[in-house]
Amino acid sequence: MVSGVDQDGNGQIEFNEFLQMMSRKMKGADGEDELREAFRVFDKNNDGLISNSELRHVMTNLGEKLSDEEVDDMIKEADLDGDGMVNYDGKNVLRIFLVLF
Repeated sequence: MVSGVDQDGNGQIEFNEFLQMMSRKMKGADGEDELREAFRVFDKNNDGLISNSELRHVMTNLGEKLSDEEVDDMIKEADLDGDGMVNYDGKNVLRIFLVLF
């Protein structure tokens, strides 16, 4: 899987390569399933929510070191119900990932 996404051949998936992969996946016929799976990558404890710590963990693993303020801002932009976390909403999930990336 890495070799199909790793454009520069360094054996790692950088943030921009991840975004390109997600963009291609979302355009496919099974885009909703792919979006749900992408959400699960962030939702480490499988509670249907992405917390600040979960977002920070995944972004750090993707090589993006964000300040607390940046993480908080990203969560606020994608928080649909004002609870301080990102929840999965089939209609708005694409919006969530556009905000996150």
